[in-house]
Amino acid sequence: MRHLRQETLTFGALDVSTSQTMRPPDSSNKLWRRRDVIKLLGATAITGPAILRGTTASAATSKVIKIGHVSPQTGPLAPFAEADPFILDQIRTVLAKGITNGGVTYEVQIISKDSQSNTNRASEVAADLILKDKVDLLVASSTPDTTNPVADQAEANETPCITDNAPWQSYFFGRHGTPDKGFTWTYHFFWGVEDVIASFFALWKSVETNKVVGVLFPNDEDGNALGDPKVGFPPAIQEAGYKLIDTGRFQPFSDDYGSQISAFKNAGVEIVTGAVTPPDFATFWNQAAQQGFKPKVVTVGKALLFPASIAALGSRADGLSCEIWWSPSHPFKSGLTGQSAKELCDAYEHSTGRAWTQPIGFQHALFEVAIDVLKRAKNLGEPASILEAIVATDYHSVVGPIKWSGKPVKNISKTPLVAGQWRKRDNGFELVICEDTTAPNIKSQDKLRLLS
Repeated sequence: MRHLRQETLTFGALDVSTSQTMRPPDSSNKLWRRRDVIKLLGATAITGPAILRGTTASAATSKVIKIGHVSPQTGPLAPFAEADPFILDQIRTVLAKGITNGGVTYEVQIISKDSQSNTNRASEVAADLILKDKVDLLVASSTPDTTNPVADQAEANETPCITDNAPWQSYFFGRHGTPDKGFTWTYHFFWGVEDVIASFFALWKSVETNKVVGVLFPNDEDGNALGDPKVGFPPAIQEAGYKLIDTGRFQPFSDDYGSQISAFKNAGVEIVTGAVTPPDFATFWNQAAQQGFKPKVVTVGKALLFPASIAALGSRADGLSCEIWWSPSHPFKSGLTGQSAKELCDAYEHSTGRAWTQPIGFQHALFEVAIDVLKRAKNLGEPASILEAIVATDYHSVVGPIKWSGKPVKNISKTPLVAGQWRKRDNGFELVICEDTTAPNIKSQDKLRLLS
């Protein structure tokens, strides 16, 4: 949009004075976009009904590019964003001199917002980043509670958006995507339900059990995707010759798992699986001990990812197993900093004094891909050009290759997944890779051990 003349636009009873060439939509104005109306109205609500102060031209016209970032920095999902301060400091250091695009150097500003582990809040801050901060590119991570509402805002406002760290089915189908159409402005990279199933089965097949599996699937995007009767765990478990004990969906952050534990005991469950938050699993596992429920294998997604959550469980965490998205042993390196997975983990531990966590790699990769896109975009002042660069991505990141090829569906690039087990050590716990059949280039370190 260029500044050509002063004119007044009328939307119902609202008159807005502006110095931009935003004309009322008609069949001859090909420059008019729905996002222009939304952004204009959003800015008007901020500055008052009479005059729109400043401009809504892209930040790129002043050689400043803005990246908006949303993650759950507080609340029950905060462990997913534990590494955010470290990653943001690292990326801002790398960007201290800006980026070069087309022979021009641009300053890059990262505006980070906290979703507070709340879907409504995630949607609100995403809207603020688009309409108030006027970001050129939006990124978000850490469970569908964050990625989905952020991506929905980006899609509605025609803003380029990249997300990660949520199973692709939870992201894609949770937003009512259809394989034949997909989305226009929003792209995602992570593994899927099929990868969790394959890695968990590889673990379970390596030990002797009665093949009776009790599942814990809450009534949220992850739980509903994994528990889907057609494409989730239930049909796969049964087809593999396991018996399924599913007591139904339950509300997250419950304080009573007595009914699930009772059903599992009565059915002779020896394997427990599911995808719950760390607080939910801690409640379940404590009540299981109180009621004398002792399964041989516990392989649970989400809750068992974080060293702090494992440490909080004490000695009863020894032998618990989970999916492994990323670790110091993964054979990838950052295309932005050149760090290997191990070097990135070492840098985090040295800087923070805390143990590495799996989301570190994906938080870093999110900005790797974003910066690569901005360097390649042909016109940083045009959202459609940034979108074109996203679609054309073919990048090697610290979590593996990222490329949106249309498989398994449009908007999704899959990353590798393995599984492993927490082992008690003198100085705490260590996460050991126990199966690599799902990603042979990520080498197994030991075999799964039974809990009892």
